[in-house]
Amino acid sequence: MGTLILGGVRSGKSRLAEACARASGLAVTYIATARPLDEEMRQRIAAHRAMRPASWLTVEEPLALAQALGAHAHPGALLLVECLTLWLTNLLLAGEARASAERAALLEMLSQLPCEYVLVGNETGLGVVPEAELARRYCDMAGEMHQALAQICDRVVLTVAGLPHFLKGEPWSKPG
Repeated sequence: MGTLILGGVRSGKSRLAEACARASGLAVTYIATARPLDEEMRQRIAAHRAMRPASWLTVEEPLALAQALGAHAHPGALLLVECLTLWLTNLLLAGEARASAERAALLEMLSQLPCEYVLVGNETGLGVVPEAELARRYCDMAGEMHQALAQICDRVVLTVAGLPHFLKGEPWSKPG
């Protein structure tokens, strides 16, 4: 069962994803894609780490997401990816060829996973069209990726003001 949770910045999507993982009763592997490139991001990462249960395995992988998913997938597991759009930023900076290959690898890997997964990403397409060409490419990449993932995932949730809005699939019975 795959779940895609989208929302704006500080919309509650991470809290919702973590509640889903906790309620699953499965062994959780948290795959973090952020890079601590400045002090503010180091503080954000530390705050996210502090919120996670000690029993969760944390894997930090900024680029090879499909490979990390495959390495940690097994029946009885739940893989939580935070955050797809940070991952896309990393890929964009790594070059178009690498970005294209990694996105394709992710879509292929998700169809093969023997376990549950929750993917978290920022919905960047709800605002104005960015002025800068690189920002427009990023928003286009995010939108295209989210559309492809929404087709693959069994459940798609848009989070607004901390409230989940189920776009596809059934609501959870436990988390919230």
